[in-house]
Amino acid sequence: MQLQPQLKALAEKIVKLKDKIDTEESTKHAFVLPFINLLGYDTFNPTEVVPEFTADIGLKKGEKVDYAIFQNGQPIIIIECKNWKQKLDAHNSQLFRYFHSTKTRFALLTNGIQYRFYTDLDATNKMDEKPFLEFDMTHLKENTVHEITKFHKSNFDIEKIVDNASALKYTKEIKKQIAEQLQHPTPDFVKLFAGNVYSGRLTEKVMGEFTDLVSKAFTQTISDKVNDRLNSALNKEAEQQQEEAQEPEEVNKIETTEEELEGFRIIVAILRRKLAVNRIVHRDTQSYFGILLDDNNRKPLCRLHLNASTKYLGIINQYKEETRHPIDSIDSIYEFEEQILKTVDYY
Repeated sequence: MQLQPQLKALAEKIVKLKDKIDTEESTKHAFVLPFINLLGYDTFNPTEVVPEFTADIGLKKGEKVDYAIFQNGQPIIIIECKNWKQKLDAHNSQLFRYFHSTKTRFALLTNGIQYRFYTDLDATNKMDEKPFLEFDMTHLKENTVHEITKFHKSNFDIEKIVDNASALKYTKEIKKQIAEQLQHPTPDFVKLFAGNVYSGRLTEKVMGEFTDLVSKAFTQTISDKVNDRLNSALNKEAEQQQEEAQEPEEVNKIETTEEELEGFRIIVAILRRKLAVNRIVHRDTQSYFGILLDDNNRKPLCRLHLNASTKYLGIINQYKEETRHPIDSIDSIYEFEEQILKTVDYY
């Protein structure tokens, strides 16, 4: 199941239409219902998706949540929608009340662009104050798409999602803390390192010096890690070039197939949005069919592996490392359009 192309298409629709959407109802129909459909639920089937689902709260009867998604006759996700122009921060208290009354494990608060998924990790049947999954439809990352896929009807497993939600929630909070400490180290954070490397008394002056040193040390460590990965990728490429130079007779064994050329033409059609056609060059090897920028081995754009029983498209990341993705046919290359275009930005 490939959700990424469908989510990308919906994101493009949102960007195109949002300025023409003025109400909460139009936000629901243009943005939210298509998202529910992408998750495999039939919005026209009242046994799967119930609009205006009644969520009685104590003495208040007839309270309604915008949508409830059902599985085996039980609500599994309740959804509260807002106009896309509204910020979500002021509305989770309403969803908090609905969550308690419906006995569901998942709640979604959305304005059709921002999505926040909640569960009850902190206390049973009491919605957490913070979402375990949060994303912007117009800026989706690959790992986020992977998490969204778990809510698809064909994958949905309450216990697995709840178990994973805990890791997601605390990982997000830890990353936030790390980012804050890198920008503005707290005294306790500075003491953690200064106390291990400085034998003298940690006076106010010493702490001031170490605050700057700790910040610089973390920045340099991150930079060194990035450079190490980049150098490793460059060394591998240099070794490969050397091996190819030492075995020139093997060039005659290379046979470029029509399928490889057709795949190249598809990739050119994708890349020409950002590049002039004459800058996109193919180079065939025994191991793979490479597509390069400016005919430069140090600027790989992607690779095709089509000569085995299982075909692959090789996507290149910012460190020039290749990740292979199985494809059914060369037409499947279109599903990786965003990743291929993103490679151009690395150069």
